[in-house]
Amino acid sequence: MTRVLVTGSAGFIGGYVVEELLERGYEVVGIDNESKYGHVVRSFDSHPAYRLIRGDARDADLMSDALHGCDHLIAGAAMIGGISYFHTYAYDLLATNERILAATCDAAIRAHREGSLGKVTYLSSSMVFESATTWPSAEGQELEVPPPKSSYGFQKLAVEYFARAAHSQHDLPYTIVRPFNCVGVGEGRALGDVEIMSGNVKLAMSHVVPDLVQKVIKGQDPLHILGSGTQVRHYTYAGDLARGIVTAMESPAALNDDFNLSTRESTTVLTLAEKIWQRIKGGDVPFRYVSDQPFEHDVQRRIPSVEKAQRVLGFEATTTLDQMLDIVIPWIEQAITAGAI
Repeated sequence: MTRVLVTGSAGFIGGYVVEELLERGYEVVGIDNESKYGHVVRSFDSHPAYRLIRGDARDADLMSDALHGCDHLIAGAAMIGGISYFHTYAYDLLATNERILAATCDAAIRAHREGSLGKVTYLSSSMVFESATTWPSAEGQELEVPPPKSSYGFQKLAVEYFARAAHSQHDLPYTIVRPFNCVGVGEGRALGDVEIMSGNVKLAMSHVVPDLVQKVIKGQDPLHILGSGTQVRHYTYAGDLARGIVTAMESPAALNDDFNLSTRESTTVLTLAEKIWQRIKGGDVPFRYVSDQPFEHDVQRRIPSVEKAQRVLGFEATTTLDQMLDIVIPWIEQAITAGAI
């Protein structure tokens, strides 16, 4: 049975990736220090093909031990959160994530040299295109546009430099994947979150969908949104992203290449907010909103080209925004009742 090591396996996207791997018949080893959410119970915890190592991916020796007998490595461990998160922890996430990548690559280079590890699949981010001025953003343009202004975007670009440098010097095979605006269930209140007021509602540092949903559920009227609401995003279901990540890991055509993983559907923040409002409030309550001061690095357009992933990998994100909200809103309602977010 092919064995895959997933770093950050207890994280938001990591959990979906582990589930996808197990469904495809892989043996999976996860590593996570559970620093963001604490211990999270997953449906696959007792799966006979899954083993979790509670440890820190910054430890190169631990990573080497975890990689023993693994054919693939999906490098997803990172400090990551919504826009307020990477403003609050601008230095910490840069320093922590660089140490994670260095230890990961050190261990992977060693494992590949010893003949066991076939490839590393690195999780980058749409934020490498933070400074783009034309759209859609295609693979390769991250090297042509100005570097990201946020430390988070800059560090995600560094992930891609790590991948290419390890290949250039040590022949370590790689694939780079860039998820766009992940939406899904399972994201709780992080242990290190600082509560931020948004109108009359206290929010943890999270992502736009859970933040908007909980504000509407808690009765905020008018609804507070960051900025004008004209910001364009491509909200992509986490299950689709996991399918794309594992497909990229498997595909010989993805070797030493990079791919945007995203839905084709563009949505403004204001459109998203109104959809959420109508689903929770119904049609009898008119949608009202006010604009709050945006964060410094609130990118106005994040629009990917998805042609390459479809052409080379045969990957397409098929879950619509309405379908995502059908899944996510009930989960958030339950999580609010349980005090999880």
